[in-house]
Formats: sequence, structure tokens, C-alpha cells
Amino acid sequence: MAVLEGLKTPEFQALRWLEAPLASREVLSLAHDPAHVALVLDRFGPAAAATGMVQIEMDTVMSPGSAEAALRAAGACVAAVDLVVAGGARNAFCAIRPPGHHAEKIQSMGFCLFNNLAVGALHARARHGFRRVAVVDFDVHHGNGTQDIFWNDPDLFYASSHEFPLYPGTGSASETGVAGNIVNAPLPPGGGSAEFRNAFETRIFPELAAFAPEFVFISAGFDGHLADPLADLRLDAADFAWATAGLCRIAAESAGGRVVSALEGGYDLEALRRSSAAHVRALMEA
Repeated sequence: MAVLEGLKTPEFQALRWLEAPLASREVLSLAHDPAHVALVLDRFGPAAAATGMVQIEMDTVMSPGSAEAALRAAGACVAAVDLVVAGGARNAFCAIRPPGHHAEKIQSMGFCLFNNLAVGALHARARHGFRRVAVVDFDVHHGNGTQDIFWNDPDLFYASSHEFPLYPGTGSASETGVAGNIVNAPLPPGGGSAEFRNAFETRIFPELAAFAPEFVFISAGFDGHLADPLADLRLDAADFAWATAGLCRIAAESAGGRVVSALEGGYDLEALRRSSAAHVRALMEA
């Protein structure tokens, strides 16, 4: 609700609001093994509906509404791709829960059931023919799931700035993928605007521009904010807006401005409200 409250103000009255559809099993299987999709939807989902809660792993549980929420979260990213490709919007922000970037090809983890943006990115390829697709992630935690799904395909690019060391323990600079298509820019605990912007200016922006993506996706996690309780970066809303603007500039150069962003982490509600508003403002100005 904090995100929605921040966006339902006069400043954002031009936004077009759409309800997220349910993702199909077929589209989920672009990023996940079909057996994993079936496990979540046919075993864990019904068990949660019957008992009230099912624990999948240490940090991931399902409640009775989780399966539908996860299907709509992935479905939002798919629908956003279709909308942008059709010219219905220059770019799109998916205000969704649960988040997705920790969900690996065969494993739900870290509050994430399905990898929403990986599903959207691979849908952009399968449905619309975009070959070179990029996801850039500024959540405070490394998106091990997106890295796992993208690792072996040189035409899929994943870049992440994140506090390191921190959960889930992946994301060192030495993790580079099958063809240098993975770019990790770890930040030290206590790092702030200077370290964050330097990582983008010296690593992520140049590598993304060199990759020349045809579609850009943003894993927009706001838990690197200095007020957030889950980690120790010291960013503020202006940093997220700055990174968003830079990513949109690169998308304008090689991807026709096509950008789809999806909410990842963010656990201080006021910081989440301000940061998501700053992010959407930058998207609107692109």
C-alpha cells in the first residue's frame, strides 16, 4: 500500500493503472523448469490454502493467497512487455508482490516464488522476437535467481549493484556468466551514494551500453535506502532516480526506450513510498 499511496497523488495523475493478469504456466516455464512451476502451484499452493501456511525454505512461505499473487506478479511483467511493445506506454512500472529476483530456475527462495522479470524478459524474446535482453538490479541483495536463469545465454545480460557480503551470498565480481554477460558490482556495508554511483558509472552503465540491449528491465529494489532495516547501504531516493534515468538513457540509445521495471525489496514503508515515487518520476521524465 505504501507504493500505491505514493503514486496516487496529483503529481502522478497521468499514470495509466492496469490490473495485473494471471501468468500462464507456459510463460512461467520460459524461466522455470515446468516441474518447479507445478510444485509451487499444484503442491505448495493447495497445501497453503488448506493449512494456512506452507514453508518452502527458511525465508519463503506461502499463505492461501500466495499462488494468485505470484501469478499476477509475473503476469504484470508479461502484460507490461506487451503494452510497451504495442506502443501503449513508453515504459512501465509493475508495483507487485511477491518480489522475484531470488527465484532460480528450479528453486523458490528469499520471499520469491517465481522470477517475475526473468519471465517478462524471456517473454519479450519468445513472443516479440527481441534477442538481446538486459536486466539491471539495484536491490540491496544480489539477484541470484536472475543470474542463475541468465548465466548460460550470452544474449541475456544481468547486472547488479548490491551490498556484499550479504544474503544470499552470491554476487562477487568474479561471477561473470558464460560470456561476460553477468556484471556484479558489489558494494561494501555502509556504502552510500558515492560508491553506488561509481559502480554504475564505471561498471554497469558502460557494460550495458556495450551490450546494446533491445529491451531493458529494472529490478527496482529500494532496500538499499539508509532507513531500511534489512541491510547497511546508505542510499536515498535521489540515488534510485539517478540510476533509473541513466538506464533509460541507454535504453533510448539501443532499445527504442523500451523499459519495464518491477518492484523487488523495500521494507521501511516511508522510504519505500518516497523511493518508488522517485523511480516512477524518472521513468515518466525519460
